[in-house]
Amino acid sequence: MKAIIRKTPKSMYQPVGNYSHTTIIPAGMDTYVFSGQIGIGDDGTFPPDFNNEVQQLFKNIRALLDTEGLTGADITKVNIWSVKEINWDYFDSKWDKLFGGNYPSMTIAYVSALGLPEISIEIDIWAAKRPQG
Repeated sequence: MKAIIRKTPKSMYQPVGNYSHTTIIPAGMDTYVFSGQIGIGDDGTFPPDFNNEVQQLFKNIRALLDTEGLTGADITKVNIWSVKEINWDYFDSKWDKLFGGNYPSMTIAYVSALGLPEISIEIDIWAAKRPQG
């Protein structure tokens, strides 16, 4: 059974963060594309602290993955948009917990605004997995 391949060519610079330059999805895998996830709580409110919003965001991502029987190992691409400076030590502690060192391809951008003024950070994910059955 073929697995998702993550690599950085030796002829290129090493990633400047925790990601892979290339992610290859073998033929026959189902692809999942998720809408951008935000740090909104179950009660419909956003935490006032940015790191708490990041924590809630990762909680929401895990819940979304769980609905499809996916894990961090199935994620192939991540796009991150933030209106605030990210505390990378804190962010990476959540990131590493999700991926366990098996990092997907990633893009990060600082932007002036997101879909609602309450949203400080948004992450969208793509994943792939062999069909069940």
